[in-house]
Formats: sequence, C-alpha cells, structure tokens
Amino acid sequence: MGEYAVLTGRAIRLTRRSPDALLMALVLPVLLMLVFVYFFGGAIQGTSDAYVTYVAPGVLILCAGYGASMTATTVCDDMTGGIIDRFRSMNTPGTAVLTGHVLASVVRNLVSTVIVLAVALAIGFRPGAGAGGWLAAGGILLLYLCALSWLGAAAGLLAKSPEAAGGFTFFVLFLPYPSSAFVPVETMPDWLHGFARNQPVTPVIESVRALLLDRPYGDAPWTALLWCLGVLAVALPLCAWLFRRRVA
Repeated sequence: MGEYAVLTGRAIRLTRRSPDALLMALVLPVLLMLVFVYFFGGAIQGTSDAYVTYVAPGVLILCAGYGASMTATTVCDDMTGGIIDRFRSMNTPGTAVLTGHVLASVVRNLVSTVIVLAVALAIGFRPGAGAGGWLAAGGILLLYLCALSWLGAAAGLLAKSPEAAGGFTFFVLFLPYPSSAFVPVETMPDWLHGFARNQPVTPVIESVRALLLDRPYGDAPWTALLWCLGVLAVALPLCAWLFRRRVA
C-alpha cells in the first residue's frame, strides 16, 4: 500500500506543476456555469435564479470531464517519457502507477466540485436534500468520477502522444451537452431524444439533481450505477492489458 500512496502523492505533485491545466480544470467549469446562468438562464427558464437550480448539478458532472482529460494526458506523459522504465527497475507494479493517477484525478475533481458547488450556492442554488440525499448524490458522483478517471487512464495508455491523449477531452466534454445537463431532453429535436435519454451522462445528472433537490428520482440512480459499474468493468481490465502491452 505504501507504493500506492507514494505514487498518488507524485501524481498530485505533477498536477501542481501544470498550473495551466489545473486552472482549466478548476476554473473553467465555474465560468461555464456563470455563462449559462447569467447569459442564457433568462431565455431558457425565465430567470437566472430558477436556472441555476437546474444547471448546477449538470456542471458538477461536467467537472469530471476536465479531470479525466488531465488523467489521460498525465498517463500518456508517463508512458512516453521514460519514467516507467525506472519504475520497472524498482519492481513497482503498473497498477500502482495507474491507481496513483486515478486517485489524483479524483482528488482534483473533488476540489473542483467543492468550488463549483460553493459558487452555485453563492449565486442562488438551494438544494433541499437531507443528509441521506447528500450522501447518495455524493456516492453516485464519486463513482462516476472513478469510472471516468479509469477511462481517461485507458485513453492515455492508448494514445501515442500527450496531444493525442488530450483529444479524449472532446469526447468526455461533449457528452453532457446532448443530455439533460443544460436543458430538458424534451426540448431537443425528436431525432436526438433516444440518444440523450439513454447515454450514460443523463441518468447520472438526473440522479444527482433529484437527490440534491429532494425530488422523485425513479430508477435513475440504479441506471447511473449500472453505467458507472459497466464503464469500470471495461476500463479496469483494459488498463491492465494496455499497460502490459506498452511495457512488454
């Protein structure tokens, strides 16, 4: 377990040495929320106060995309920079290297989530959840962060350069837009409804929103859990296989 703690600390220190990427991961989601609330909120839901209640949970999910894209880049940096050979000479397991990056990603995302939530509360977001609702919403969000971070690690192992790994950003940042993050699915064109309702981000957002606002949530949390566990079931063995292939 000592190796995992050391490599997690290393990954966090690497984050601190990339202030531009860290700034984007922490500040850009806040700026996007402010843009949506104050530029478009009145047009979408009549008042910005009403819209911040709707959009804040979606922005919390959007934060995870930025954190996962950083995971893809930092993993690719390690795989192409020669440090893995040094780790192998010290008999350091590949799982410790990847787990360190994933745990650092989760820490970054949690910090970003706290910042976004604090800003949302400051501009009018008023959740009505009790302790159970907060715990359930936090659990789903944490599982989603873990799943997306492991998927980012797999993307970093697949990419041949950090720039190519950065392309993962487009995919993970695109998914919240054709979902219920910013507008109800029903307001979208008919041909988009099927994808928007059944893609993985929508049930995660619907679950977090309903739990934080103390509203009926139906089967959304179970669907979100299935999606997250499914992504983990694919990403974990894929990371192990890709790492062995890259260092063979």
